[in-house]
Amino acid sequence: MNSTVDTQKIAVVGAGIVGVNCALALQMLGYQVTLMDKHGIGEGCSKGNAGHFATEQVFPLAEPSLLLQLPKMLLDPLGPVVLSPKHFIKAIPWFVQFFNNMRSAKRAHNNDALKMLNKQAIDYYHPLLQAANAEHLLVSKGSLLVFEKTAYKDVVVMHQHYQQAGIKVDLLNQGQALALEPNLHKNIKHALFFTDVAHTCDPLALCLALADHGKNLGMEYKQITVEQITQNKTSVVIHSEKEQFNFDHCVLATGAWSKNLLKGLGYRLPVEAERGYSLSFTMNNNELPLLSRPVASAERKFIITPMANLLRLSGTVEYAGLDAKANNKRADMLLNNAKFVLKKLPEQALNTNVNSGNRWMGCRPSLPDSLPVICQAPMHNKIFFALGHQHLGLTQGAITGKLIGQLLSGQATDIDVSPFCISRFN
Repeated sequence: MNSTVDTQKIAVVGAGIVGVNCALALQMLGYQVTLMDKHGIGEGCSKGNAGHFATEQVFPLAEPSLLLQLPKMLLDPLGPVVLSPKHFIKAIPWFVQFFNNMRSAKRAHNNDALKMLNKQAIDYYHPLLQAANAEHLLVSKGSLLVFEKTAYKDVVVMHQHYQQAGIKVDLLNQGQALALEPNLHKNIKHALFFTDVAHTCDPLALCLALADHGKNLGMEYKQITVEQITQNKTSVVIHSEKEQFNFDHCVLATGAWSKNLLKGLGYRLPVEAERGYSLSFTMNNNELPLLSRPVASAERKFIITPMANLLRLSGTVEYAGLDAKANNKRADMLLNNAKFVLKKLPEQALNTNVNSGNRWMGCRPSLPDSLPVICQAPMHNKIFFALGHQHLGLTQGAITGKLIGQLLSGQATDIDVSPFCISRFN
């Protein structure tokens, strides 16, 4: 072990899947890593998400067709994408930048960057999960995008669109889709089968397994609230509520809660909390597996994922800020949507009391160009950023950790990280 490495102390602030991967990558390089979070490890978006390693999602969210949907977003509180009227004024600057990223040149640039980041994202997990004895948590059976009423010609166009982007995908008719997933509802007329994607049977367990592996290598964990970060000539100072900690370097992986910490360092970060919901139902031991892979609905904008002992319904987008109370009706509506996608649902879901399902809401850190921030801070040579992964935090967690390890240790990075620099907003 390099003696100059094993004496350097590094703080990783944020213990979601991205922060855990950064901490593990740095610990594996020989640094003395302390992972910090005000909650438990994986207790944010890494807990109740869809568990989908969505490497097929290489198209930026800033799609011109959304402009026509904006009025509905403001008027339909239970639509697949909703903008809270109370939050509208605060969100205007973000949406201005979002709309600017709809321009063809910007979309092409952002699309290329996402493809580069997603292309081998799952491959980066394999050695980590093998070392953590957690390979069983990654299931490689692909995923389906299903269509109920979309015209066949439009499905063909979408299929070609993905193929042109280098995504491996098969176009299935109803019979072929049912052969893969016999529990699909007869409403489903066509499907796209993404053969190279994966899912986890327990996203929280996956996050904890990687963290435990890091701890076995010497990583420490502190449950504290970080209020400010500063850098002096010799160190980075982490300011918590009651004390200060000095480190040689710091990595910020604070997701949707990054804005104020970066503002204190002099950086602008146009991040919005893209709130997503999930509703999970426990499966009885005598219930056959209802699905073998994630199934997403193209029209209803949600996804159903089979997990260890439950079926999880996830999705929708709500722009309402970080602190607004969860709108549980947005979780409950996922069950009604699922009745149009699957023939059979878990017995628990058929209970007349929808409260029998486990509701969850998490704040995805969404940036206007759909790209994360992965870089060394331009004005702080000891501070690094790994944040803003929108709904692809799980997908891009391992490759982000690898890239941060390479940046901090001065190695050449596996991909060009220049599109992900914070300087694009400053």
